[in-house]
Amino acid sequence: MLKDIWESGVVSNGGPYHQRFEQALRDQLQARHVNLFTNATLGLIAVLKALGLQGGEVVTTPYTFVATANALRWAGLTPVFADIDPHTLNLDPAAARAAIGPRTVALLPVHAYGNPCNHEGLAGLAGQYGLKLVYDAAPCFGVRVGGRSVLAQGDASVASFHATKVFNTFEGAAVVCADARVSERLARLRNHGLDPRVAVEEPGLNAKMSEFNAALGLLQLERVAQAIECRREIDRRYRQALSGIPGIECLALPAGVELNHAYFPIFVGTGYPLGRDALYQRLQDHGVDARRYFHPLVCDLPAYRCGSVRQDGLVAARRRAAEVICLPIHPALTRAQQDFVIELIAHPHGTPAVRAEVAS
Repeated sequence: MLKDIWESGVVSNGGPYHQRFEQALRDQLQARHVNLFTNATLGLIAVLKALGLQGGEVVTTPYTFVATANALRWAGLTPVFADIDPHTLNLDPAAARAAIGPRTVALLPVHAYGNPCNHEGLAGLAGQYGLKLVYDAAPCFGVRVGGRSVLAQGDASVASFHATKVFNTFEGAAVVCADARVSERLARLRNHGLDPRVAVEEPGLNAKMSEFNAALGLLQLERVAQAIECRREIDRRYRQALSGIPGIECLALPAGVELNHAYFPIFVGTGYPLGRDALYQRLQDHGVDARRYFHPLVCDLPAYRCGSVRQDGLVAARRRAAEVICLPIHPALTRAQQDFVIELIAHPHGTPAVRAEVAS
């Protein structure tokens, strides 16, 4: 593939691998339109622009990576943070409804950890108030609801292909939408706003996926099903081993959903001998690269401290952010490494016989 790319002289601007990868994704996702981007943040900015959202406010979740809010700001929109459902960790439709105001133009929910949102509730809310519904579906490649890709929901969904994701091209993303006009505008916006006649009708971005990343994506498509199956087995073993430990809660598996097991969050409650931060430090001290996704909440970061929500208005989000630890889960995780992680949690005051480096 690298030789083909080099000999073609096309490394960007919609070369043959770029076109093949987009078509392969349309087939895989059963989607009408797929537009590749260099990363998900630029994809989110572009789709917000392509949908005609200017100024105004967008109701979103504080329980996410900061890129969600950053994209809104770069698109000239104001994030308004609403609380989450404590069981799914996703934007609560009732809280979102309460956050809608006269300047609201869209909803931007996030499928937390790849766990699908309450689409029926959010779509009904968007329809009732005439709002656009855009999903930050960064970790959701391979997630299916009722046999259909979760990326097909809403006016558009943005999936990340960053190196940390289940399916990745090292760096990259895809915007999935059903509207041909939106897709055409996305294709212009990712290439400086250029149309086929080399005219520039509006300012755009340099957000094209390279041929190298597209070629890698085609190779990764052949392996992603096996990777998800490996993650599913790791998820199963974690659940089986941790289910009986007082104070440790695993995120419930949603009914009727095929997950890709991108993350394995646990929640440390009052019944556990250690606090969340103490357990996190214990894991770190023994070479386990666990993460506190998503702590602190986006609204508590210096760039986003504002009066858009009351301090008592994010009860579930604050509680979950204070409890969560995401354990390592990836195809390269060995059974011995997983057992080591489980031992550290199951015996919080014990000393493991062997220290093992376990990356997240």
